[in-house]
Amino acid sequence: MHLSESCDEDAPRLITHVETSRAGNGDVDVTPIIHQALKEKDLVPAEHLTDTNYAEAKQFVQSQQEYGIDLIAPTRADHKWQAKEQQGFDESLFQIDWEAHKATCPAGRESLSWTPAVDRCDNQVIKIKFSMKDCKPCPMKVHCTKAQRRAISVRVKEHHQALQAVRVRQKDPAFWGKYRARSGIEGTISQGVRAFGMRRSRYRGMEKTHLQHLIIATAINLARVLAWLEEEPLAKTRTSKFAALALTA
Repeated sequence: MHLSESCDEDAPRLITHVETSRAGNGDVDVTPIIHQALKEKDLVPAEHLTDTNYAEAKQFVQSQQEYGIDLIAPTRADHKWQAKEQQGFDESLFQIDWEAHKATCPAGRESLSWTPAVDRCDNQVIKIKFSMKDCKPCPMKVHCTKAQRRAISVRVKEHHQALQAVRVRQKDPAFWGKYRARSGIEGTISQGVRAFGMRRSRYRGMEKTHLQHLIIATAINLARVLAWLEEEPLAKTRTSKFAALALTA
């Protein structure tokens, strides 16, 4: 069950869309479906705050191009050792000439091969390899690769540039200040589970399960509208017993 809700400061936070999908479906595959549904309802947001699982490089591009939505989500970090150790040459340090189909390494050497491919997550990528003749004698090799030559895999141009831009943006504290609002949907899920039995399907089949999800979302919206009319303040985020213990330590 995937929920979307409004987060305007001066209005009740209402669920705007409910998407029911099979458990095996990846969250990122649901993102364009949600955006299309919001468009059909004329409820397309200017910004959509999601967790990392809903946002890949292709979704940052597609959301902006097709729906005019700025997808606000932390992207996955580069997990290769060069980026982890923060002393090696990660992919961001390679200059890419998209027109010439060439990449230049930090030592100034040009790539040997440029091969379009599709990775295991069905993303279009470019596999770029450098020459052994350049890599073996290079004095900077220890910071670049543990193999005989360097090879990198990058997304296609638009996706690569979008991914790099998001990684730069999330280094700004203002990004995390804005992203804090996303915690509201976690509260919605908690409310749905604890007060409305959202986690257990009463019926078999996708259609009946989706109907149950819609009824629960409607009940939550009614409860929130009544609370807003009565000027009840939003509940504060609960602190677990373990977290509370850590705060007193």
